[in-house]
Amino acid sequence: MPEATAHRADIVYAQTREGYALPVIDISHPAFAVPDDPPSVNALRRTFTETERQRKRMPKFVLNWMLRRMARRSLLARAFFSSEVEFLDGVSTYVMKLGAENLATPFDTPLDRRFAASPAAMSMRIRLQQLARLLADTLQPELRQRPGTPLKLINIGGGTAIDSLNTLILLHKSEPMLLARPISLHVLDPDANGPEFGRRALEALTDGGPLRGLAVEFDHVRYNWKEVSTLSELARASEAITAASSEGALFEYGDDSTVAENLNALRGVLAVGGTVTRDEPVTREFLTTSRFKLVPRGAEVFGNLARRAGFAVSRTESSLLSDQVLLRPV
Repeated sequence: MPEATAHRADIVYAQTREGYALPVIDISHPAFAVPDDPPSVNALRRTFTETERQRKRMPKFVLNWMLRRMARRSLLARAFFSSEVEFLDGVSTYVMKLGAENLATPFDTPLDRRFAASPAAMSMRIRLQQLARLLADTLQPELRQRPGTPLKLINIGGGTAIDSLNTLILLHKSEPMLLARPISLHVLDPDANGPEFGRRALEALTDGGPLRGLAVEFDHVRYNWKEVSTLSELARASEAITAASSEGALFEYGDDSTVAENLNALRGVLAVGGTVTRDEPVTREFLTTSRFKLVPRGAEVFGNLARRAGFAVSRTESSLLSDQVLLRPV
């Protein structure tokens, strides 16, 4: 067992249920911020395309042997290649977004670091950054106009809900008084481990971190997005300024009818932010060898689906593997 990674004084930490202390991602901090301008994303796409081209040349039995070997030496590789589930669990997804230089025990072997520096992992960091920024930009003017009105964030398939937490960080850093109001964060996820870490991360952020002094209610709801009654009740029109998000979850894994039903349940909210798997040849090729059952719609096709459910895409940003969309009711 490697020695515990030393903690940085300028970063807050929270513990997983297993007792591992992980840095809490703050995308406004240089340690976690990544370039996401179009030239940077295009350069990442070229690297990814070349990596996939090299992988395709490799005999399948050699590739399978390498993946099994990686899974024995890396917890991140094990989460990606050894599990039978069709989606990545909340804590593993979170660790992938830390960046190779921020990994902590037991996710900090040389192979873990290499895995966390891959184009796919960089894409996950970019999507988090872009989605939090889209939500913060949308909420800011509404919060200015309605001081004191409660703020409600709903996170669907949210895992650790780190996109919602970073939305709050961006808002608080831009104008601290914007969040001088009751705030609630509702994480709808079937798993408990991701939301439990999210709760502890929020405690660390409000205790001595960039959200210090804020009182934020954290509510984990076990949710099956095939049954939307819980979501309908949460999103029901109220005094609160309500926004929903789903990073790497509903809009990437759900079928059309499931996505539409969830969006119909959200018609009363101010905005919905989410990530949508891009529909490009390199993405589709990548998915043929992945156990994750992502649906590569792309922003345009997703926009047509959202329109039928009463929403329009108002803003879009792109990373390597996903488009980040901001929906407004129409």
